[in-house]
Amino acid sequence: MGMRGINATPKKRSSAAPPASSEPHPWDAPGLSRAERVIRFVETLPCTAGPLAGTTLKLRPWQKRFIKAVYRTDKAGHRLVRTAVLSVARKCGKTQLAAALCLCALSGPEAEPRGECYAVACTRFQAGRVFNEMVAIITKTPWLNERINIVRFRKELEDTVNGSTFDVLSADVAPVHGLSPSFVCYDELAQVPSRALYDALGTALGGRAQPLMLIISTQASRDEAPMSELVDYGLRIERGEIVDPSFHLTLYTAPMGDDPWKLATWKKANPALGDFRSLEDVKRLALQGQRMPSAEMSFRGLILNQRVDMTAQFINAAAWKLCGEPVPNNGELKGRPCYAGLDLAASKDMTALILAFSGKDGEFDIVPYCWLPGETLQEAEDRDHMHYQLWARQGRLLTFPGRTTDPKAVALKVAELHGTYNIQALAYDRWRIEDIKRELDAIGCSINLVPFGQGFRDQSPAVDLLERLVEEGKLRHNNHPVLAMAAVNAKAEVDSAGNRKLSKRKSVGRIDPLVALCMALGVAARPAPAFDPLSMIG
Repeated sequence: MGMRGINATPKKRSSAAPPASSEPHPWDAPGLSRAERVIRFVETLPCTAGPLAGTTLKLRPWQKRFIKAVYRTDKAGHRLVRTAVLSVARKCGKTQLAAALCLCALSGPEAEPRGECYAVACTRFQAGRVFNEMVAIITKTPWLNERINIVRFRKELEDTVNGSTFDVLSADVAPVHGLSPSFVCYDELAQVPSRALYDALGTALGGRAQPLMLIISTQASRDEAPMSELVDYGLRIERGEIVDPSFHLTLYTAPMGDDPWKLATWKKANPALGDFRSLEDVKRLALQGQRMPSAEMSFRGLILNQRVDMTAQFINAAAWKLCGEPVPNNGELKGRPCYAGLDLAASKDMTALILAFSGKDGEFDIVPYCWLPGETLQEAEDRDHMHYQLWARQGRLLTFPGRTTDPKAVALKVAELHGTYNIQALAYDRWRIEDIKRELDAIGCSINLVPFGQGFRDQSPAVDLLERLVEEGKLRHNNHPVLAMAAVNAKAEVDSAGNRKLSKRKSVGRIDPLVALCMALGVAARPAPAFDPLSMIG
């Protein structure tokens, strides 16, 4: 038997029947349900690392509940679930469980003739962790080692009895087409910036009678991420809003309102806490999180499995969402003091016009208008990984004709809104403002234009005001998706005196609508002869 490359195992002979040395397996016992056969299979496999190395895997009740939910069947014995999501905090045995279920689909009771099994992750290195765990199990399990060929340098496995194969895929390469997966395990989908590979694999599943896509991951930081969309879909099913027996979600997360430093909160996201998830390690990370803001966000994301941005962000995402109450209708907004901020884009970027209506007790209602060139929506969506085309269809994102920004269209909208609300001041960045002035003059629109610098002097008071309004719940934005995108993306830059400004250079993704919002609030906070908004800001 020849070797097939560096670190490859000797090639085994193919056979149409199991090896003569094989004996009946525990999962072959009569009367077992499909889920029970999977559990029996997993519990015959060895632990290969850690304090329990050398023992046999023993599934915990929470793991068994997940398997029973995923492998439930109809009366004919057909598995109902086609997409299964397990979202749980780090270090709760995701890789080991994923490897065991991959082997179950490759060579165990879930295997099918010439099945195609894949482990997928953000990078090939990360996906290789599942492969490495599978290899460790195979080499310590005689009957598996007897029938499975291992090609380490290509991270491939082949079952010589049933003809099934296992391979590793990653999202950092072009999507692979022409596959016919019977089983896909997507590890840490939360880290994947694009859904291209996920979609390619999802459509490829149609070539099998009972395929399964298994996603095991912590939560993503953004609502638009593929992982977040799956979690939200599963929660809608749990609430009874939709019916889809082919989809299952098991989510272990700590609610955002819970005290993040209490043991009871930790347990909600860590079902293995105090078992094979070290309690002392979580205590150590919690102590760091209490002392460092950046460590707190990491603790919330990875240990509490909350949907938070783990980078240093300007606005707390949870606080922003709490400000998502509906904005009054146009009739109710008329007559209230109205201020606007305009961030005019370069030729292909986003333009944002934000209206801020001052109210009682220092509150503000926000109405955004955002544009992108219509013919570049797909390009912008691919670049920014945002749902621009969907938002455009919903009327939440406006478009310019062609491929560039159209100042005339912006000027017409300004004139229309000024006629409706009598905008008291429009704050603008000096970038390309002459184009807008020319168009406003051409249509006879007279509006109070106020220059608003993008440096620390003008931006810092506005940034402080915006932050305070959000934290105090005095901002209403109706969860406008384009503005929410900017709020999640925004990062603040700080100078030596502690002044802050929004930084497009440091932020990830578009923040133009939030910049325009800061400008609108900033000009609202400036004293004016006819109206002093400071008297209405607590």
